[in-house]
Amino acid sequence: MKRVGFILKVKQNVIDEYKEHHRKVWPEMLEALKATGWHNYSLFMRDDGLLFGYFETPESLEAAQAGMAKTEVNARWQEMMSPFFEIPPGAHPDQMLISLEEVFHLD
Repeated sequence: MKRVGFILKVKQNVIDEYKEHHRKVWPEMLEALKATGWHNYSLFMRDDGLLFGYFETPESLEAAQAGMAKTEVNARWQEMMSPFFEIPPGAHPDQMLISLEEVFHLD
């Protein structure tokens, strides 16, 4: 499995609402993530909205993103979540991930 770390920035004025959406992720979204290779997926957030995400996938970040891009539920989720992020208007958050280089891992 490839380990993937990424960052995004959530707007400070919507952090609580963002967290609420993630307490109630749609079951079909969870199934799509699993089916397209997103495993052991976690999100962590700093008080200022800086979001760190981590997941494991059999191939690559790009392959996992491509799999999700083919699902209808992902299009709906990204449309709903886009206003929460500091990204260009019309962009989808899942395509704006800033991938991080893994520099150390202790197994």
